[in-house]
Amino acid sequence: MRTFPFSAVVGSDDMALALILTAVSPEVGGVLVRGEKGTAKSTMVRALASVLPEQTVVMGCRFGCDPDDPDPSCPDGPHAGARAHTRSARLVELPVGATEDRVIGSLDLQRALGEGVTAYEPGLLAAAHRGLLYVDEVNLLHDHLVDLLLDAAAMGRSTVEREGVSVSHGAKFVLVGTMNPEEGELRPQLLDRFGLTVEIKAPRDPKLRTEVVRRRLAFDGNPNSFAAKYDDQEETLRKRISDAQLRLPTVELGNEALEKIAEVCAAFDVDGMRADIVTARAAVAHAAWNGRTSVDKADIRAAARLALPHRRRRNPFDAPGLDEDLLDQILEDQPEPEPPNDPDDRGSDDSSPDDQSLDGSQSQSQSQQDSGQPDSAPRNQSAPQPRDHGPADTPADASDESPSDGPAPGLHVAGVQEPYRTKFFAASGIGGGEAGRRSRAITSIGRTVGAAPGGETSGGVHLPATIRAAAPHQVARGRTARSGSTSRREYDGPEALRIQASDVRRSITEGRESNLVLFCVDASGSMAARKRMESVKTAVLSLLLDAYQRRDKVGLVTFRGREAVLALPPTSSVDTAARRLEELPTGGRTPLAEGLMMAERTLRLERLRDPKRRALLIVVTDGRATAGADALAYSRRAAEYLAATGVDAIVVDCETGRFRMGLAGSLAQSLDAQYVALDEVGASQLVSVAGGKSLHSEDTGQTPGRAA
Repeated sequence: MRTFPFSAVVGSDDMALALILTAVSPEVGGVLVRGEKGTAKSTMVRALASVLPEQTVVMGCRFGCDPDDPDPSCPDGPHAGARAHTRSARLVELPVGATEDRVIGSLDLQRALGEGVTAYEPGLLAAAHRGLLYVDEVNLLHDHLVDLLLDAAAMGRSTVEREGVSVSHGAKFVLVGTMNPEEGELRPQLLDRFGLTVEIKAPRDPKLRTEVVRRRLAFDGNPNSFAAKYDDQEETLRKRISDAQLRLPTVELGNEALEKIAEVCAAFDVDGMRADIVTARAAVAHAAWNGRTSVDKADIRAAARLALPHRRRRNPFDAPGLDEDLLDQILEDQPEPEPPNDPDDRGSDDSSPDDQSLDGSQSQSQSQQDSGQPDSAPRNQSAPQPRDHGPADTPADASDESPSDGPAPGLHVAGVQEPYRTKFFAASGIGGGEAGRRSRAITSIGRTVGAAPGGETSGGVHLPATIRAAAPHQVARGRTARSGSTSRREYDGPEALRIQASDVRRSITEGRESNLVLFCVDASGSMAARKRMESVKTAVLSLLLDAYQRRDKVGLVTFRGREAVLALPPTSSVDTAARRLEELPTGGRTPLAEGLMMAERTLRLERLRDPKRRALLIVVTDGRATAGADALAYSRRAAEYLAATGVDAIVVDCETGRFRMGLAGSLAQSLDAQYVALDEVGASQLVSVAGGKSLHSEDTGQTPGRAA
């Protein structure tokens, strides 16, 4: 079945240009495509392979060596006098769940144990040499695999030093990664290793959208007939890429152009020198693509638009982007425009339509999320049920009903301070969740602590354990005994060890896992003190930043008035989290029980989605419950029900003042949680509580599950 033609894709000009530039010059460093779902990212990448020029390779070489320029250190070499043949450019897809030995290759176990020789079995990097390596959802790929890919893409070689294998082979490929930012970002240092980046969105023009749908339906109806209509365009594009590759070495990058590239990169305040190098390479490729033999300002502009946006980010809360007006001013040597004389002209009316749309869509998304949370798990009949509230059964609370300035009567939105760097803390015990950078766990990467049959673990082959498992069965498998020996355990000299699949043992490795930290925050009127909510918001935001770096997930449940809402579903997307936290209002009564039950439902759903990910619940409240009759008793029942689920929990008591009711301490006992007073942890230390019960007990001497 034919793929969708590259030239038939509409509305993705920037992505098409970025892919073509890396096809012309793989040294550019690959392309990262960021975009919402359903924007033809994968379709376009797979279509690129069909327009890449055919290759001549050495026949029988597993690494696809070029017969005109063979790799002198190729493991299958030397290739002097070897026959050659022509093949299409390869597209190799790397699954998100791939293991390291599948990516870079490993010891050929069958030959090592069967023939007694050290042999290398190539991985996906070898298969992608001189072709296209595609990683869908690259932001979900383990960091160590991303490091391997980017190092190989930058160096053009893959070096393997493991399990007695020492191999280096060519690995020049066009690396393309696609991702949806809603599912989490790449770390800035990894983002910087991609040469070019493209932000792609679905077109908003109805005519263009109509054309997209028309072509897609036509292709699905008859792929061969639809693709045949674009054969001439595909061949023209293939010929142009081939010509650009041949022209590339002749393109001149003059001193004036090089100085202009340095000026552009310095003006946009990018870190390091990689931006200058990538921009220069992309500008040369762009000139070759357009049939020129020297780089001009148009080439520099096109290269800078693709090479600089993702390098201007200072932290995960910054969105990638580039001021194209400033870029034009630098290229044309124009001074920056002076600010307007009238300061009133710079008011709120100057906000861009894009910003207004973003805020509007975010508010709509928030309201949809607050309207209800789907609950597909069966509810335990013993769980406390929601209550009906009314004026008669709601005790008055002057502090909860106090008026304040804000978006609604009785509500205000506290600000968020600058997030700070958190200390490293880990949950107690050893888990078995997804590989990350926080708590100890049995994962697919790390130090070897044991061995198990191949189907029970995903680690690498444990050779000593495999040999020990096979040794007792050698006579039964026909391995002959040594001449003159009376022992069935003595064999003829060099005969190979006979291995079966059931003998293979794989390593059990201990590394680090990622966790889910769920905050349950009291946002009622008693918490409306500006500094208090600023401290809570800043702590949650700081933990989210730390979780982003350590691959954790963070969620936020808030409760006020008469209901609890999931303000931040468990996520690793720091951009979404920052907006939700900044918009969190405070005021009204305190539905503590509803907040606890919303936390229970959220944790229950997350356990269904990812049973191995450990969770830590942090309840931030003063312990008051003022919504509904018997509010305190109902909250106690909710806490006891939540404790019965076995969740690790911590209660941070936000009650202040000389006279305290101690309600948060009672809540901690009912929840079987660790109790921490806010004046003991402070705003800058709130994140320390998230390290786990055992750690805090060591620091303070308090006993988990008991109120101070």
